[in-house]
Amino acid sequence: MSDILVLYYSRNGATEALAREVCKGIDAVKGMSARLRTVPPVSTVAEAVADEVPDSGPPYVQNDDLAECAGLVLGSPAYFGNMAAPLKYFLDSTVGGWLKGALVGKPAGLFASSSSLHGGQETSLLSMAVPLLHHGMLIVGVPYTEESLSSTTTGGTPYGATHVTWNRKPDSLSADEKQTAQTLGKRVADIAQRLEG
Repeated sequence: MSDILVLYYSRNGATEALAREVCKGIDAVKGMSARLRTVPPVSTVAEAVADEVPDSGPPYVQNDDLAECAGLVLGSPAYFGNMAAPLKYFLDSTVGGWLKGALVGKPAGLFASSSSLHGGQETSLLSMAVPLLHHGMLIVGVPYTEESLSSTTTGGTPYGATHVTWNRKPDSLSADEKQTAQTLGKRVADIAQRLEG
């Protein structure tokens, strides 16, 4: 079994719900397994530190998770058209892996959530793509052969899977959003498997 790292930050559960759908897509590919990880929150108070282990949910990511994965799917809420600070904070700590080329040639996908349709999802996806391109990763999108992209009235873009909460329960994904997220997971896992073979 080869692992695809699904790494995300989620404050209210919307991005986590999307991450779990991505995992379903990865796990649907024979010989591939999703490794779900999150990042600790960061504080504007310089002295504050997060607990080493989260109280609930998936464990916090370690740099070894990146080195061990066959691919990566990265997700964040859209904050002013950018990725969330905790995710950026973690990515800034990956210089050691960058120097070693730990992620070079591995596939990567992206996902994001926002409270409104024009909440900066696509620019947030692109902001996450930039450090992955610096790491030498191969960015995988969602092609328009995925029918959910043409039928959605909620989230979903060719840049990656997205979710719009519309100020409802944050983790209530539409059928199209679930399908797009699962398709993204399957694509990254399938491409990783081909590259390994």
